[in-house]
Amino acid sequence: MVSLKSFKHRNLVNLFPFLALKRDFKLIFLANLVGSFGDGLYAYLLPIYVTETLRATSVELGFLFAVLLLVAAFTLILGGILADRYDRKKVIILGWLLWLPAPLIFASAGNWIEMIPGMVLYGFWFGGPTVTAYVTSKADKETLTLTFATLSTAWSFGYIFSPAIGGYLASMIGMKQVFYIAFVFYFAAAMTLLFLTSQHPPDLQIDSFWEWKALLSKKILAWSFFFAFLMFVLLLFRGFITPFLSEVYELKEFEIGSLGSVAFFGSAVLAIVLGKIGDRWKKTNAIAVSMFFNSLALLLLISSRNLIVLVVSHFLVGASYTVWSLLSAIIGPLAPKSAQARWVSIPQSISILSSFFAPYVGGWLYSFSPVYPFIIALVLTPLIAALAMTVMNKFF
Repeated sequence: MVSLKSFKHRNLVNLFPFLALKRDFKLIFLANLVGSFGDGLYAYLLPIYVTETLRATSVELGFLFAVLLLVAAFTLILGGILADRYDRKKVIILGWLLWLPAPLIFASAGNWIEMIPGMVLYGFWFGGPTVTAYVTSKADKETLTLTFATLSTAWSFGYIFSPAIGGYLASMIGMKQVFYIAFVFYFAAAMTLLFLTSQHPPDLQIDSFWEWKALLSKKILAWSFFFAFLMFVLLLFRGFITPFLSEVYELKEFEIGSLGSVAFFGSAVLAIVLGKIGDRWKKTNAIAVSMFFNSLALLLLISSRNLIVLVVSHFLVGASYTVWSLLSAIIGPLAPKSAQARWVSIPQSISILSSFFAPYVGGWLYSFSPVYPFIIALVLTPLIAALAMTVMNKFF
């Protein structure tokens, strides 16, 4: 018979999965929470800052985000190699330290070209495959998807209030000061990870030919190209939501920042929902549901300027931020221990590299009509959901 105390604890854990995380995962959660709060102060408003303050065109904005993605694609692989050779704790911390100068460069930029060095550093995503390998090695298999989803909610919770606060601060003291505040939060996130337990990759001697053959297997390549297509569609429109709200719906910075907060609140809630779907049923079902939410979000976004409609739309678009955790939950368990981080970095890098042109294409479409990037994505998201539930089921 289950005691009342045990029953209450179980319900509490269901409501707040963070409570069930292991100590090291709680530290990662905290670092993500603090760092994402700082990032959210300016990230959602960055496209507006580039186009309105620095006078960049939509195509130039797309170019900046394309630079970020190109750097991210190669640093993911580099991060995976480092994480399979050295202490993963140090690689994770290094990822945060490389982000530190980015907001300082943004604050000092006088035009969009001077933003490029900051976007390069902003694209150093060492932590992606490293955190995935770290978590996969320590997490319980039965709750792996939920663990990744819970860790991703830290980013979402950090972003819930920070876009609105960033928008308010930008209107009161200017964006340059907001960038400086973000730097402080990045630094705090890096310092939090100093208390993380070291994790060295297993010292397994495996022939490099067979190792790389495993990395390039049909299964991992299939998932790589699937997520490449998925990420291309998401990045086609995501960077143009805030310019759309500003230019088409004529919303102010605080209103846009508040909607950004709604989006990340939606991400936090929907990540838990999708994580439970992935663990109880199929991970491909979780992807399909995520795409359904995105389709509905896009339809509502371009349909009405009504604030209630926009709130619902932004809540649902939060599902687009859960994709990375779903990728990690799918690829992580498939990886051989000798090349865990590299295994994960392959689909992450391929998906980001293929998405290199997505912001540029989105900017090109936006220059003809602001609704075009959203319409194209609206057409393609149901196709991704169908592929997830049919073709990709064969590659588990």
